[in-house]
Amino acid sequence: MKFFEKIRSAWMYMAAGLVMLSALAACQSQSVSDSRAYMAIPPATLALMKAKDTSPAAPIMIRTYKKESVFEIWKQKTDGRYTLLKSFPMCRWSGQLGPKKAAGDRQVPEGFYTITPGQLNPHSHYYLSFNVGYPNAYDRAWGRTGNSIMVHGICSSAGCFSMTNKQIGEIYAIAREAFNGGQKSIQMESFPFRMTAKNLAKYRLDPNMPFWKELKVGYDHFAATQAPPKVGVCGRNYVFDKKPVDSSARLEAAAPCPKLAGDPSIEGAVAQIEQSDQQAVALLVSQGVTPVRNVYDDGGQNKLFAGRYNDVSRPDALVTGGIDVPVVGPKAPPDALKDPPGVLYAAYIAEKKAAKARKLAIAMAASAPAKTATDRTVVAGNKSGHGRPFYASWFGLGASKPAKPLIATYVPATPIPANVPLPPQRRTAARTKAHKQRANTQAGLGHWPKKWPHLSEQARAFYK
Repeated sequence: MKFFEKIRSAWMYMAAGLVMLSALAACQSQSVSDSRAYMAIPPATLALMKAKDTSPAAPIMIRTYKKESVFEIWKQKTDGRYTLLKSFPMCRWSGQLGPKKAAGDRQVPEGFYTITPGQLNPHSHYYLSFNVGYPNAYDRAWGRTGNSIMVHGICSSAGCFSMTNKQIGEIYAIAREAFNGGQKSIQMESFPFRMTAKNLAKYRLDPNMPFWKELKVGYDHFAATQAPPKVGVCGRNYVFDKKPVDSSARLEAAAPCPKLAGDPSIEGAVAQIEQSDQQAVALLVSQGVTPVRNVYDDGGQNKLFAGRYNDVSRPDALVTGGIDVPVVGPKAPPDALKDPPGVLYAAYIAEKKAAKARKLAIAMAASAPAKTATDRTVVAGNKSGHGRPFYASWFGLGASKPAKPLIATYVPATPIPANVPLPPQRRTAARTKAHKQRANTQAGLGHWPKKWPHLSEQARAFYK
């Protein structure tokens, strides 16, 4: 009896020790996570800053373009003007072209937003993140709802600007150093597309065009000054580089605008840009550019990531990109000018996406490397006890069971058909591992990749 009491006492001491070790490991894990927020700016980027006559401490601004899936960082030079430092291909954004209007609509917002140091999140479950500041005064004036719209890592979006972990690490470091250099706030400009004459001609009949023309004024102010415009909101409209003539007056987002005045030189330069663009748009329309609306299943990603990174919450939405749907002409669906992308567009888009998905599947099958039945990785089962609890072998308890090897067989990834409905879900910290494992199974990459050190290069690239 005393023998078993000694065993029981020894086991309790070991269990207490294991609890202490696990607590220590958790603390170490937290410190590793925190260290991401203090990673240095890559040397190549520092050299680029020097070549562009700027420095890590200089202020920055951010510009994003949904259709092109591009995330830009601009840096202030020593002469005060801004220069494009780096363009990052955006790994994932969700929704459609157009502004965010309500919580849960999975829309990436469009407009002019402000990021302050307090909006940086070094403890994000999405590697690193910062809040873009939605809703701003303009959004609130229009009754738009929602919150916690982020720029983050992990390449999964339910209304956010999602990058790869490597990208967000560099972006976060650049923003951090700008704040450390004295910048009070960063302006982030989110556009549906680059405001070129060609895009304005293509989307001229889109119901969002009046709103986009407001954004274009700010776009043109930056083109004229090469500096972030001073943004205000009054009368439920954006105003740029203007202030009330009466110094005692204030801009109220939902109230009528007071009399405003701006710098005549800036106003003149912006007017010239607008006139030139209007002439270019008129020429394109006269040449027969078809007006379209660009429709997505649920957002998109830069083409550089096609087949490498797939959103765990909606992999079906990335089988194809957006479809340009004509809104007038013989190829336009019935009632094309009413409520797209809605029910009237369902059959048209399904047919277009199915054709595009077939072409993509054929191309992927043709480019996939040949694999044989021997291309597999065998991993030992329970290493510590050969099929028994780890403590059993210490006291000679229980019979040994042969461990079953775990086999991961490579299966070439195939695109998920666009017509397979999946519920929109956004990953949380508690479900991250389960969702990644499900995504691996769908893509034919086996189980959690940390267990498979010998996976193919394609499988490892999925998790960079």
